[in-house]
Amino acid sequence: MESLAELSVLCERLYTSQDAAERAHAETTLACFSQNSEYISQCQYILENSSSPYTQFLASSSLVKQVTDHTLSLQLRLDIRNYVVGYLASKGQELQPFVATSLIQLLCRITKLGWYDDDQFRDIVKEAMKFLTHATVEHFLIGLKILNQLVTEMNQPNPGMSLTHHRKTACSFRDLALFQIFQISFTSLQQLQIETADHRLREQAITLSLKCFSFDFVGTSLDESSEDLGTIQIPSSWRPVLEDTSTMQLFFDYYARTKPPLSNVALECLVRLASVRRSLFSGELERSKFLSHLMSGTREILLTQQGLSEHENYHEYCRLLGRLKTNYQLSELMVLQNNITEDPLDNEEQLQDQLDSLPYLCRFQYEKTSNYIITLLEPILQAYTEAARLQTGVNNTQLQAMEGQLTWLVHIIGAIIRGRQTSSSSAESQEVIDGELAARVFQLIQVTDTGFHVQRYPQSSKQRLDLAILSFFQNFRRVYVGDQAMHSSKQLYGRLNELLGLQDHLMVLNVIVGKIATNLKCYAQCEEVIEQTLNLFQELAAGYMSGKLLLKLDAVNYILEHHTREHFTFLDEFKNSRNRTIFYFTLGRLLFMEDSSAKFKAFIASLQQVFVNLEVTPVEAFRSDGVKFALIGLMRDLRGIAMATNSRRTYGLLFEWLYPAHTSLLLRAIEQWTDTPEVTTPVLKFVAEFVMNKTQRLTFDSSCPNGILLFREVSKLIVAYGSRILSLPTPSDPYTYKYKGIWVALTILTRALAGNYVNFGVFELYGDRALADALDMALKMSLAIPLASIMAFRKLARAYFALLEVLCHNHTAVIVNLDTATFAHLVGSLETGVKSLDVNISSQCASAVDNLAAFYFNNITMEDNPTSVATINMARHFAECPNLFPEILKSLFEIVLFEECSNQWSLSRPMLSLILINEQIFNGLKAQILSTQPADQQQRLAGCFDKLMADITRTLEPKNRDKFTQNLTIFRHDFRAK
Repeated sequence: MESLAELSVLCERLYTSQDAAERAHAETTLACFSQNSEYISQCQYILENSSSPYTQFLASSSLVKQVTDHTLSLQLRLDIRNYVVGYLASKGQELQPFVATSLIQLLCRITKLGWYDDDQFRDIVKEAMKFLTHATVEHFLIGLKILNQLVTEMNQPNPGMSLTHHRKTACSFRDLALFQIFQISFTSLQQLQIETADHRLREQAITLSLKCFSFDFVGTSLDESSEDLGTIQIPSSWRPVLEDTSTMQLFFDYYARTKPPLSNVALECLVRLASVRRSLFSGELERSKFLSHLMSGTREILLTQQGLSEHENYHEYCRLLGRLKTNYQLSELMVLQNNITEDPLDNEEQLQDQLDSLPYLCRFQYEKTSNYIITLLEPILQAYTEAARLQTGVNNTQLQAMEGQLTWLVHIIGAIIRGRQTSSSSAESQEVIDGELAARVFQLIQVTDTGFHVQRYPQSSKQRLDLAILSFFQNFRRVYVGDQAMHSSKQLYGRLNELLGLQDHLMVLNVIVGKIATNLKCYAQCEEVIEQTLNLFQELAAGYMSGKLLLKLDAVNYILEHHTREHFTFLDEFKNSRNRTIFYFTLGRLLFMEDSSAKFKAFIASLQQVFVNLEVTPVEAFRSDGVKFALIGLMRDLRGIAMATNSRRTYGLLFEWLYPAHTSLLLRAIEQWTDTPEVTTPVLKFVAEFVMNKTQRLTFDSSCPNGILLFREVSKLIVAYGSRILSLPTPSDPYTYKYKGIWVALTILTRALAGNYVNFGVFELYGDRALADALDMALKMSLAIPLASIMAFRKLARAYFALLEVLCHNHTAVIVNLDTATFAHLVGSLETGVKSLDVNISSQCASAVDNLAAFYFNNITMEDNPTSVATINMARHFAECPNLFPEILKSLFEIVLFEECSNQWSLSRPMLSLILINEQIFNGLKAQILSTQPADQQQRLAGCFDKLMADITRTLEPKNRDKFTQNLTIFRHDFRAK
């Protein structure tokens, strides 16, 4: 080697050259520096005299390998150690970071290997301290880097060093130096809290703290990549520092004031602190204080959500919660219960998470747990009962506190009983315990519905208690009552009978229905309680057996006979108007279980009177608020009843009552309240339910004109609404005031057209404009809304495309006979719909396209001289807009080939129709797709296209369609294969 210049060239080639041969030559030439101990002095010479960072790195990395692989004399190792310390002190601030890091690694490696050979090696912390007390930031940084590397070096085995020697050295280092290093890191962090502190120093200091916490204190050699930290065996000498809350608070402060990577390292330090051994603390008081501070800080992060939007922070925070759950029992984690300022019952999501976990915890020692719950509950229940008996002189604050405690306990009991659903055990003892717990809740209900407590219904604490009782009913019903009950236990009902006289399902149902009736009468102002009460009532009525049982109860028959606002005041509240539908849906279910026309007439008597009153209202008074609210309520009630009709017989009862006597009121409401969606939406939604042929309930005799008569009423309604809504100016909120009503109107027409209870040929045959007018108005309403707006509102889009599918399938001529611009717009919208992420919309549009393409193929492609008006119009449309079908075919191929489509079968149907219309277009599209693929793949992909049409004939017969669908599945798989 003639000069440092040549050496520098070789080093630069070794570390930067892109030529593998050149790098290999340089590596071979320079290998002597790391293999031959005679070159150690030359390495020092290079460090002293070369300014090239690559040459310096060669020297330092070679020395690391020399001290690791060779047995050097003690004096030589001390010389190297002292030289490196001096070199870093004099020139460290000028070095490139990778050179400084390598030299620091050399210092730490030689320190570890010589730890027991000379006391000078153990003075490494003192040497680092000299850097920390130096005036420059760069020296401070080097000192922290030395300590970081030293802890890392001592914590991991080295090549050529036995594991026993490593553990012996690591334990000595732990006892002599590690705690001092942690104190240095902690002091440094305190000094670096100022805003102007160098970011690099902060990062080194907090990383050093983490490395100290992560040290393998007992030689278990934990996998650092593992999520399972286990318990950290921090030595007792650290106790005073960890019991001092300022230690933990410093890491919470760093988390709050910094961003990743500092903030997540601070959290990782807290994860380690959460894992320290229980025996480290002086006593339980000190440990509780430590845990209390840890929980307070953890909770504060959750409350403020500070930093949790950062992925690194979120991950470490989840690990922190995991450590708390693993290392501490639930009772220990409630050290903070007196410091919680907000009521946890207000957080529904958090409450549900807690209740989901309880059944699994409680059923491990069910008898012991249940006895504990009962000992908590009975004194509170007794005091609450006493308050109801006294009725006067009761402190409202005390009542609220008792109701809050009872709410918790009722939620807990309900959750435990719900856990029976997932329990495979059929132990009779568990069912007896369920009975013990449930009896206390049923006893509580006897108290809550006394006259005194009924007066407290507006109180929020009372509302929450009753919501908890409703939740309990839901859970109890699913396990022990009705059609879906998991258990039908003699033991449970035997215990309920002993305690409360509740012998069976029927008596329990009577209590539940009584509570339902009380809530409906007393909670008119609380929409949430009304909604939850009606949901429970609906679930009870939904089961066949439980519904039959309900009809045996006097309370249910009372509701069926007195379902007016005079008895249930919630019906008078406008904010509860949505709940009226579910109320009457439930009553309708119960009513129609017996299918009695006499009972039906008695039931609708009050509604009949509302009809009569509205029908005789003069024109000048029809726009009053009284009429408005009466219409809204009536329509919501009727919709609920219509939802409950599931047979020809029950639907017939409703139809014969409404038609023809009362359908004129619907038309009048639409005509005079068009500008008021609060009225028109309930009217239209009732009609949408009334015309839907679910469960074949709209099946009339062949000689019966009811289907045609019903459609004529639908036509009048749609024309009346559409003509008026389109004439109104565009509002600031078009969806609420226009689009919503339009999509419901489109849904009405779609359901009537697809219901299969009308022979639509009759209308044209007899010159009846009902069908033509309805279709014309529906198209006008559809075209009045920009396509972008249709796609922006999912319900509107679903209604629009559902109508197009029905029209293209059953009334193709109506679409084809439109002018070309309108036809092109509709077909273009189908292409947009095919691309929709909503699978229902995409499939509907594919079906509509298939029907249009099949019409074209059968009547134009396969016919020599088409003569019908619709066929001629279709040909004209595509002559003027030749790209309509090709663009859709292109979109379909792009979806199938390049997207994850879950409705491939639906998309395959129009693809065959479109290909057969014009195979030249298909060939051009094939060439276009292939041109976008890599050249080396094009031949293989062309073969895939050929297989797609293998054994496919020029027909749209079902067998040919199925073959194409099979080919398409194989084609997609082969095309997408890498």
